[in-house]
Amino acid sequence: MRSTGFRRAAVAIGVCSSLALAAGACGPGDDGSASGKTRITVNCEPPKSARVDRAFFEEDIASFERRNPDIDVVAHDAFPCQDPRTFDAKLAGGQMEDVFYTYFTDAEHVVDIHQAADLTPYLKDLRSYATLQKQLRDIYTADGKVYGIPRTGYSMGLIYNRTLFRKAGLDPDKPPTTWDEVRADARRIAALGGGTVGYADYSAQNQGGWHFTAELYSQGGDVVTPDGKKAAIDTPEGRAVLRNLHDMRWTDDSMGSKQLLVINDVQQMMGSGRLGMYLAAPDNIPVLVKEKGAHYDDIAIGPMPGGKGTLIGGDGYMFDKHDTPAQIRAGLKWLDHMFLTPGKGFLGDYARAKKNAAPVGLPEPRLFTGAADARDQQAKKAYANVPVENYQAFLDGNQRLRMRIEPPDAQQIYSVLDGTVSAVLTDKDADIDQLLRDASGKIDGILARS
Repeated sequence: MRSTGFRRAAVAIGVCSSLALAAGACGPGDDGSASGKTRITVNCEPPKSARVDRAFFEEDIASFERRNPDIDVVAHDAFPCQDPRTFDAKLAGGQMEDVFYTYFTDAEHVVDIHQAADLTPYLKDLRSYATLQKQLRDIYTADGKVYGIPRTGYSMGLIYNRTLFRKAGLDPDKPPTTWDEVRADARRIAALGGGTVGYADYSAQNQGGWHFTAELYSQGGDVVTPDGKKAAIDTPEGRAVLRNLHDMRWTDDSMGSKQLLVINDVQQMMGSGRLGMYLAAPDNIPVLVKEKGAHYDDIAIGPMPGGKGTLIGGDGYMFDKHDTPAQIRAGLKWLDHMFLTPGKGFLGDYARAKKNAAPVGLPEPRLFTGAADARDQQAKKAYANVPVENYQAFLDGNQRLRMRIEPPDAQQIYSVLDGTVSAVLTDKDADIDQLLRDASGKIDGILARS
């Protein structure tokens, strides 16, 4: 599930951009050449409404073509970067771009239905590949073969309000790292009164199931069994998640009386200064500031409580199975130029971002390892325009956690778990054991049909 939605990108079903008019007709399925050049179609160009990001994207494509005069890049735009309602139809109908955007959760499915090109023989053409985090590379790897390249990644942590921490007598530089500490801090924040809420969570529109999954991972549990065939939520870890939410809601009264919340509700609460903590990824921070009224100095993020794991998400690019070798090589070069060079390109040109008032210095996405990561972090630090010290606890703590992607059939499972979470938050007498048994049966049915 996406964290906030628009990650400086959008997508994919539109018409030829002006960059491609000279190349002739646009669309996948041709021979990949035009006027003696290798032509590739790519998606996830920001829409015209996102004027700054679109200008950056086109500027970077133009610079790539100047450096590679034998390659033409045809960019398609729309929003969002991938529409789940049309994604499979485009794949099956041969309408997918040569280099196409995917969420991490798409990778296994695209490989299973044999719609992705095997990139393994061409990785020497992607200079940056070895510098990318292995746990992100592995998402696009199946049976030892590489079918995609990660572009961004995020992990869940605990966003909190430093001002409310200080008012409650808590140290704003030491966010809670266990769920017992979250509960204790939430009580103290709620005790400030005036409608202040200590901790908030989602419980509708599949978002409750999404957060249940993140919280379950943090306890060391899982949503499904390793073979993906059965539910795995009716466990001590699953009960611990629901018991903690129940007790904060009903025993401590630290979650407020209004429930069935979704992301926008919680962001509004945090932006108005009425909320102490909630789970999210770092890309929530600029949303809170730009759209919800918060200030960068007040908002910080700590590691995922629990210490045993966190939910990650993100995106990358895969290649159409009909691509020619020349198109695959060209696409990999394009990815290197656009996204995978530390401190450069669409996501990494921090000087350009700062000049255009975009936030620089957020702890994620953090794509690289080793020397490449050091170069990227150094460049980010040089142009930072947000209080990077507010994110250090997240950087230090989340690096030690096990990173977990979403379960199979995630949205269907989240819909089931929404009911589980909402029941606990709206019914003081909810039977947690029965809720988990009922949800397990429904999840088993979903997995049996997939």
